Amino acid sequence: MTPAVIQLAAEAAERQSAEVTSFGARIAWVIGLAVFIAFVYWLMRQGWKWRGALQSDLPELPAAPDGLPEHRLALTGRYHGSTTAGQWLDRIVAHGLGVRSRVELTLTDAGLDVVRPGATDFFVPAAQLRGARLDKGIAGKVLTEGGLLVVTWAHGDKLIDSGFRSDRAAEHAAWVEAINLMNQSITTEGAER
Repeated sequence: MTPAVIQLAAEAAERQSAEVTSFGARIAWVIGLAVFIAFVYWLMRQGWKWRGALQSDLPELPAAPDGLPEHRLALTGRYHGSTTAGQWLDRIVAHGLGVRSRVELTLTDAGLDVVRPGATDFFVPAAQLRGARLDKGIAGKVLTEGGLLVVTWAHGDKLIDSGFRSDRAAEHAAWVEAINLMNQSITTEGAER
């Protein structure tokens, strides 16, 4: 090879290398990607707020009354969210029901007390409990079959499914039985009157 060909090959290789190390183009791509990700998160937040506005007709959540009777069952675990009953993807976000959190559930003769550190606590009176079942998913969370305790309750004119997962999943069956028995006794008492 002649020195001129070697020099041309070296210049061509140098030009290609210079294009690869262009920091201006890389910075522009990184900034563009960051702006795109921020825009997507902004759209998701707007969707969450819009869903909350659509559900603004949902009444305020009741607070636990003072002097609750002795508890039947108690568990600690996770609250995974609430949906419209029977529609496991229709998440309810109004009044903080869409916020996942730790949970301490207490079932008494008066109802279900839901204490959520870092989120809004609420109370479901016994007369509003409609039943419980084991399920595998609720909006945004899918588990193994029977890995989720789903409690159905009435709030205003809406039936709501709330999903809970105990730290000890073996407790779920006892909760389903206790809530369904409570529901049957309430329905029977109402029929006798």
